[in-house]
Amino acid sequence: MNSRERVRLALNHKEPDRVPFDLGATYVTGIHRNAYKRWREALRLPKVEPRIFEMLQQLSWVDDDMVKALEVDVRPVTPGGSLTFGLEIKDMGHSTYFYDEWGIGWRMPKDGGMYYDIFDHPLAGNITQETIDNLRVPDLQDPGRFVGMRETARRVAEEEGRAIVLTQLTAGISEIAAWLRGYEDFYVDLSINHQIIGILMDKVKEVKAAYWERALKEVGNYVDVMMLGDDFAGQDRLLMSPRMWRKLIKPRLKELFDLLHSKSQAKLFLHSCGAIREVIPDLIDIGVDILNPVQVSAAGMDSADLKREFGKDLVFWGGGVDTQRVLPYGTPEEVRAEVRYRLEDLMPGGGFVFNPVHNIQSDVPTENLMAMWEAFREYSVYSH
Repeated sequence: MNSRERVRLALNHKEPDRVPFDLGATYVTGIHRNAYKRWREALRLPKVEPRIFEMLQQLSWVDDDMVKALEVDVRPVTPGGSLTFGLEIKDMGHSTYFYDEWGIGWRMPKDGGMYYDIFDHPLAGNITQETIDNLRVPDLQDPGRFVGMRETARRVAEEEGRAIVLTQLTAGISEIAAWLRGYEDFYVDLSINHQIIGILMDKVKEVKAAYWERALKEVGNYVDVMMLGDDFAGQDRLLMSPRMWRKLIKPRLKELFDLLHSKSQAKLFLHSCGAIREVIPDLIDIGVDILNPVQVSAAGMDSADLKREFGKDLVFWGGGVDTQRVLPYGTPEEVRAEVRYRLEDLMPGGGFVFNPVHNIQSDVPTENLMAMWEAFREYSVYSH
């Protein structure tokens, strides 16, 4: 059984030989460049300078030798850069900064900075429909983004025998709207200015839809998973009322998801952090096949409960080990116990792809990464 066969069985709620393993197939199942270098050293792989896979979070590309060493089952197919926009990193004294294709400003401290944070929201303050109409948006159908994409997909699927995740090019509908407006203005809009925030989210949705139409036309026949994300929850509840989410966010997600399902037979992967338990039935209703990151430390997100209630409808991708406390701050023994516990909850009947809850951060001890991997290898095998 090769990796692609293994993943496809799991995605169809069947038990393969073992649980599939993901590292670096998406922007939310990756590893920070610093942790990546240390883990390579522990695996006695050659020293390399990490290639940045995702700029904001400073995630490293997972090199082929690491993929082989860890027996990673999934690889990304990602869009390239625009032919008309070049990202320029500049110096502002204590930090480096850049503006992205939406005009959003991001900066990272030079001293000890681990990732980029937003510092400039181009649509902050009072705005009108004309303001939104004049917003600079990325051309997500720029031909440069698709150069080599089909050949990469063919090679991964046919030569490597690994499953393929087609990644998104920009963050979620509500996320981008919040980044453009700034969080205070965004949440005020959700409360009292539904028309203007609706216009903005519709514009974001249209930009995203244009990318997916072109990307799926290029590589859709190779793709196993279509990865999207939209964060709308915190540690203990949604960041808005369920009623508001159902009125303003859910219909727009459904329109986008319907488009993707009409263009591809691939499974739809949604990344949404935090305590989203209350709207999981809604997500299933609008076409989500795979849920990530399965934040088991958030309220209502117990792995056994989720599997029991939603395991027939959802594949869980993530949730393999808690990354808020256990993976960075636990002992190797605690990590091993956590991995075994989550596997016992989530692997029965298939429908599970192992990854930690979200990206592996810079401060995770290498001995804990090794403990995670060793425990996964020991306990992830199905007994048929």
